[in-house]
Amino acid sequence: MTDKILVINPNSTEEVTRAMDAALDPLRNGIEIESVTNPDGPPGIESQGDVDFVAGHVRSMVTARDNDASAFVVACFSDPGLQAAREVTGKPVFGISECGMLTAMGLGQGVGVIAILSKSIPRHTRYFRGLGLDTRIAGERPLELGVVELSDEGKTYGRMVEVATALRDKDGADVIVMGCAGMARYRARLEDEISLPVVDPTQAATAMAISAVRLGFKGKGG
Repeated sequence: MTDKILVINPNSTEEVTRAMDAALDPLRNGIEIESVTNPDGPPGIESQGDVDFVAGHVRSMVTARDNDASAFVVACFSDPGLQAAREVTGKPVFGISECGMLTAMGLGQGVGVIAILSKSIPRHTRYFRGLGLDTRIAGERPLELGVVELSDEGKTYGRMVEVATALRDKDGADVIVMGCAGMARYRARLEDEISLPVVDPTQAATAMAISAVRLGFKGKGG
């Protein structure tokens, strides 16, 4: 079987899947990467209720593809269903929030996070605290744009520059994490604009998945 990384978008917005898949092109070097959409998910995962709702979908999608994937990536910044998915497969499963933050901590000391909405921040804070990462967070600021709106480049990019600049200049961040898979298309431009490392968490998680497959790491379940 050819090694394959299955990247799961837990929401139902195909444009998000297409954008994050295009951002994974630099990693397509001798390994197959397939990005799929959850057709039963909400258009965007913007609340704890959304996270809880799609967790079972993620678990089921991993189970359904366990025979033809070498590793899995859960491409939502709340890592919905991550632990449940890890229980049902012997393959490695990576969450983009966890991997994005770990990558950022290797690039800087104070991590700034760009959230989509203000109401996302308490949910992220709880998760970062649970991972033991909260002491490395310089700040988190919202775009106040929903997931579906992120594809509107005219509206989104300027706002991302404003938020990232505030994280750098007001909060002291020296590395930025984009807190949604739907922001993937803006990473390189934003990094050039603000002169700080900018992490696309889906790229970070997929890179970790590729390394795990090539090094022969196993998952915890199955």
